[in-house]
Amino acid sequence: MKENMRCLRNFFLYKCLFALIFWNHVSLSVESELFTSVSNDFPEDGSDKKIKNLPLLYTNSHQSKANFDWVVIQNTTESLSLSEITNYNVKKLVTLLSNFRQGSRLQNLTLTNMSVDWNAIIDVFQTVWHSSIEYFNVNNVTQLSDIKRCHFNYSGTSMKAVTMKKVVITSLYFTQDDLYRIFADMNVAALTIAESEMIHMLCPSSDSPFRYLNFLKNDLTDLLFKKCDKLIKLETLILQRNKFESLLRVSFMTSRMKSLKYLDMSSNLLHHDGADVQCQWAESLTELDLSSNQLTDAVFECLPVNIKKLSLENNQITSVPAGIAELKSLTELNLALNRLADLPGCSGFTSLEFLNIEMNSILTPSANFFQSCPRVRELQAGNNPFKCSCELQDFIRLERRSGGKLFGWPAEYVCEYPEDLRGTQLKDFHLSELACNTMLLLVTALLLTLVLVAVVAFLCIYLDVPWYMRMTWQWTQTKRRAWHNNPEEQETILQFHAFISYSERDSLWVKNELIPNLEKGEGCVQLCQHERNFVPGKSIVENIITCIEKSYKSIFVLSPNFVQSEWCHYELYFAHHKLFSENSNSLILILLEPIPPYIIPARYHKLKALMAKRTYLEWPKERSKRALFWANLRAAISINLPISFEANEEQSD
Repeated sequence: MKENMRCLRNFFLYKCLFALIFWNHVSLSVESELFTSVSNDFPEDGSDKKIKNLPLLYTNSHQSKANFDWVVIQNTTESLSLSEITNYNVKKLVTLLSNFRQGSRLQNLTLTNMSVDWNAIIDVFQTVWHSSIEYFNVNNVTQLSDIKRCHFNYSGTSMKAVTMKKVVITSLYFTQDDLYRIFADMNVAALTIAESEMIHMLCPSSDSPFRYLNFLKNDLTDLLFKKCDKLIKLETLILQRNKFESLLRVSFMTSRMKSLKYLDMSSNLLHHDGADVQCQWAESLTELDLSSNQLTDAVFECLPVNIKKLSLENNQITSVPAGIAELKSLTELNLALNRLADLPGCSGFTSLEFLNIEMNSILTPSANFFQSCPRVRELQAGNNPFKCSCELQDFIRLERRSGGKLFGWPAEYVCEYPEDLRGTQLKDFHLSELACNTMLLLVTALLLTLVLVAVVAFLCIYLDVPWYMRMTWQWTQTKRRAWHNNPEEQETILQFHAFISYSERDSLWVKNELIPNLEKGEGCVQLCQHERNFVPGKSIVENIITCIEKSYKSIFVLSPNFVQSEWCHYELYFAHHKLFSENSNSLILILLEPIPPYIIPARYHKLKALMAKRTYLEWPKERSKRALFWANLRAAISINLPISFEANEEQSD
């Protein structure tokens, strides 16, 4: 029952408040687009809570002259928002605010869309200054009349913070000091003048209580607070989005601010060319934002020595120079959106714990980063154009050993090069150890080369490759000499039916059996034998080649003695060469005695091939079979030699 009564009481209290305000031509509005916020307008739980935020919208009516009892508002309102203030209703605003003397509950006041004269603005500020209001916000202010010098009484105020945004000055000709002096000498802890195209601000006349200054998005230049030593309590200074150009002059500006801890110079036109004059920063400065400027590598020559947090994001830095002044206290460094090609070392940042180097030009980051920066707890290196190669493998392994120190892994770490790997996450990129370990690759290549050389050497020795090369050379040289000696007689004329190749140890069989049976029998056969047909004065090799070329066939008497003869090997090689070069069937093999395969040298691989692929005549031990042997042999070498040669032979006989 008591709870219901309390709810009814609060409800009627709120209705009475609404009626009082409406009676004096002030209407309540809760439309969010007109006011900042509405909180605790009416207690929902039936308690005795007071109304903390009361948004008001002035009407343009001027007919009512009734007095208003502000006791209810004074006792219940902590925040008040007023909008659409003009020269027509500004006096009522001053009257309203004059009721909030010190001791009232009202602490926050917001004025939106003010379009009044300079004197009216001063009246409003002066009234607020001697009220209970601690936080004063003014948005969208248009000053219509000329600005003139005026006296402002700063004494006896409860004010802590003043915020002015989007202030438009319509006067074209006025003394700058008359405007800026009002704000420069304010005895508040925090002052914000933002988005107002302000071109200057004066140094306070005496030691200022300012601890927070925010001049966001104005037109301030390097002349701000030049040689100003009155901001001794200032801790935070925000000069973002202005027109500062010289980092050196900015450092001089702060050198007299003995308590400055945070400075925001982002989105200006700052540059530093490494001048001979040394930068002089406030020793107390620990946090500096220089992002979105035009700074290069030389910026590291002009930094506060006691800085702890530094942002150089979105500049033109290509590297962190070696030998820079050591920043022993630096724990956070932001180098994102620059032109760095590799991770910086920590030789100048021994206390670094957080590094942001995203969106640079890093293809293959160094894998020894955490070794040179042992205190780093988080590295943001994603969104770089990584080149997925062997060099990147070490960095990928580094992530596995880092224990989660790479921020954004794996989504923000993606291959950019080569094109066939573009879009592949680094965690999915793998190459074999052999492909990436240069030393292992060299050792493997060396071992393979040695093995190949050993195999080739073995085959050369086993197959007697040098011997074949020497024979090929001799064949070529012999043919060349023959061409030079008789260039007009290059067409070879066959003079013999067959050339006989045999071992000297088998000569008795050749002389007693082979030659008599072929030359003396029916169908006389002309044989070429080295003892009677080699030309004196010529080399043995040249004689062999000449005899083979002038013979229609080549007869090889095979036996264990044959495979032991070096000259027989020569003759077989040259005859075999003729076989392939002339595409002829000129070889006749006679197996005089069986040859065990194990006694045939490796270099006689051609002989092995011939015996395996070609038919050979085997000398029979039984006499009854020899007639057939001679018949088959004659048939194999039967050919009509050129008439001119046979006629010459008959005449010579």
